[in-house]
Amino acid sequence: MTTATATLDPPPVALPPARSRMALFGLLGFSAGLPFYMFSTVLTLRLQAHGVALVVIGFFAWVQLLPTFKFVWAPLLDRYDVPGFGRVWGKRRGWIMLSQLGIFTAMVAMAMTADDGNLPITALFATLLAFWTTTLEVAADAWRIELAPTQAEQGPLAASTLWGYRTAMVAAGSGALLVADGSGWSAAYLVIAAAAFAPFPLLAAMRPETPGVPRRAGLAAGLIASVIILAIAMVLAAIVGRVLLEVTVGVGISADSNVTPYVLGACMLPFIVMALALPRIRRAGPDDAIRTSTAIGPYVDFFWRYGFGALVVLAFVSVYRMGDVLALNLSKPMIKGLGYSLSEIGRADSLVALVASILGVGIGGWMVTRTRMGIALGVGAFFAAFGNFGFVWLAHQVMSEPLLYLSTAADQFGNGMAGAVFVVYLSMLVNLKYPGAQYAFLSGFAFLLPRLLAGAGGSMVARIGYDNFFLLSGIVSLAAIPFLPLIARIRPRPSDEPA
Repeated sequence: MTTATATLDPPPVALPPARSRMALFGLLGFSAGLPFYMFSTVLTLRLQAHGVALVVIGFFAWVQLLPTFKFVWAPLLDRYDVPGFGRVWGKRRGWIMLSQLGIFTAMVAMAMTADDGNLPITALFATLLAFWTTTLEVAADAWRIELAPTQAEQGPLAASTLWGYRTAMVAAGSGALLVADGSGWSAAYLVIAAAAFAPFPLLAAMRPETPGVPRRAGLAAGLIASVIILAIAMVLAAIVGRVLLEVTVGVGISADSNVTPYVLGACMLPFIVMALALPRIRRAGPDDAIRTSTAIGPYVDFFWRYGFGALVVLAFVSVYRMGDVLALNLSKPMIKGLGYSLSEIGRADSLVALVASILGVGIGGWMVTRTRMGIALGVGAFFAAFGNFGFVWLAHQVMSEPLLYLSTAADQFGNGMAGAVFVVYLSMLVNLKYPGAQYAFLSGFAFLLPRLLAGAGGSMVARIGYDNFFLLSGIVSLAAIPFLPLIARIRPRPSDEPA
């Protein structure tokens, strides 16, 4: 089994009791899970309802690429505090509170533009929602790894985080669809925005990390700083989006173009360069500039510790969750195309999905505390594939809401189990010196290729049909299993830094 080796002691963190930590990370998982469906599955159904072409809907899946690039700004979360919030509640909670404000404002903006009459505006606010959701996850993941650096400790916290995350996804997915069916898409986004903001006052009411610091002054300073940061983020996102749009139009890219190979090449370039530089990285001493750099030091450290084994690890993690990601965006349009209503899909995504997901996450979290990691990863991959095959089975049955429940349960159980095991596996690869940056790098890279392919999902379905698409997604999940014997042999290099 691969384990993490810390090169420095982690920063001192107050350790709450085990049950309190589980409740805390369940809350943080809930905070991150609520927005996710709103810029993924719910958004695809909203665009479909407004007559947007399937290929263009597939392109909106590339909004979910943003978490893949979180390694770009993750080192900032390890190094800097949010003004005001950080001084009172500490670095991790400060970033989480800022992110919740960003999530709330982005969802309100999506509610105000819910007619999708201007797709670039829809894309802008969806991107901002994805950005702030991802930032919240980076801060929460770093805090979780600092609090629980061993596999046995990570199992319960990973399960709690995913329980909260998936409970929120179900609440957002089913709740938003039920509200949208009765009151429209604007109401759906406003309801979820209010729910997403609810944890903010709870975090603000928690005990300050720095005793004696005035809480009200810190809150006021944090809110002022947040307004400025949110405005800057929106302007930068608009500028970058405008430039990208003009470039794509200028080179002749349209909704009918296959841009996946070009986007994949651009995303992979930094990692290809890092791999080619492995001999140089492996020779680097502890004081070498590439290992002490704020921007690239955390990522150089990963390649320094694992050497060429890092390439095997990156190949494995990019395949492990691919089947789930491919199925995510097009499963609901497929089910809707079979004749099921938004309310029926919403009911399936409520209690049925929640119970199945909780069971899957719980069993996955339990497995990593009782079995070798390779076995747990293999079992998770098998059940994830089984869930994808369930959509093929559903398409050939007479319409029946109980059968929809069964298919949804199989999908959510497999996703939950594989997700819990995968979170712990990635956490064990991380150096505790760089928890936020390295977990962001690994988890982002894990979904790079899957999300790029998901963006072309509409085009794939147009060519091979839904049946073959979901068969393919299930087979891809099973493709991770042959990696396991190699993964089990990879060990990190001992630290060369002074104790």
